[in-house]
Amino acid sequence: MSKATAVSCANIAFVKYWGRKDDALRLPLNSSISMNLDAATTTTTVEFDPALAADEVVIEGTETTAKAAARVSEHLDRIRALAGDGFDRRARVVSRNSFPMGTGIASSASAFAALTVAACAAAGLDPDERTLTILARLGSGSACRSIPAGFVEWHTADTSADSVAEQIAPPDHWDLRDLIAIVQTAHKETESSKGHQLVQASPFAGARLEAAERALPIIRQAILARDFEALGEETEQEAIRMHAVAMTSQPSVLYWSPATVEILHAVRAWRASGLPAYCTIDAGANVHVLCQGADAARIEGDLRALPGIQDVIANRPGPGTRLSDTHLF
Repeated sequence: MSKATAVSCANIAFVKYWGRKDDALRLPLNSSISMNLDAATTTTTVEFDPALAADEVVIEGTETTAKAAARVSEHLDRIRALAGDGFDRRARVVSRNSFPMGTGIASSASAFAALTVAACAAAGLDPDERTLTILARLGSGSACRSIPAGFVEWHTADTSADSVAEQIAPPDHWDLRDLIAIVQTAHKETESSKGHQLVQASPFAGARLEAAERALPIIRQAILARDFEALGEETEQEAIRMHAVAMTSQPSVLYWSPATVEILHAVRAWRASGLPAYCTIDAGANVHVLCQGADAARIEGDLRALPGIQDVIANRPGPGTRLSDTHLF
């Protein structure tokens, strides 16, 4: 097969990936746990063509920047090396998202998970899920969590072969919802990769790392037991700890906007009044509001009524990265 298409979900981390022990291999300082988001997807078609002199990368209908194209080509080189036997064909890559990219909704996770699966298939490779998570991680750390379905844990390790992602529970295990309140659609000023490099400059980095390690078993068990309060309390605190590290690095990284803070206050007020909901925020201004299925419609309506909300993307637990017969070209 020389052409293949894959669809991948972005994911939201309950225990965050923030900081690396190895930048080149994208080995995280701590393990993390996430949920795939079924309405926030990337679709990518890859075709290896012997007539091409160089890789061509088109994202959202536009040829991408040289920096982004180089990152895609670097990842394709890993897959060309796996294909062996002098496989040196250049590739045409076309990718589209169902959500704003570069805004803290894990677009690089879904992008590199989809690229990994599509490129492997187009090159005639059929790696197992464990290998796919390792490959995807080399392109973008959190991409490994988008390979398996549902609720996923990514393990920290000292070697590339051991830093893998695996499923904790399938998508139908729990009717958990993630409502993404969109307050920013422009690219964030500080990329996540830069934020990772600044972690150790924060005086709170060590304390946050210890807290993340304590949170792992709490959140893992909360998912298995479908304990919403335990999941929500620990997830919201973990998000605040991550952003506290970002805000206190040198230079300081401030992802929040006034609308971000407005949502945090609103959700806490709803919770105090008896409406169970919790927030988490990745590296951006947009806010993920967690709730259970029975409360999702009401909370989505309340979110849309808040000032500064441009849209709400309503997600259920999503599938893993999968091949599609519908190509983009």
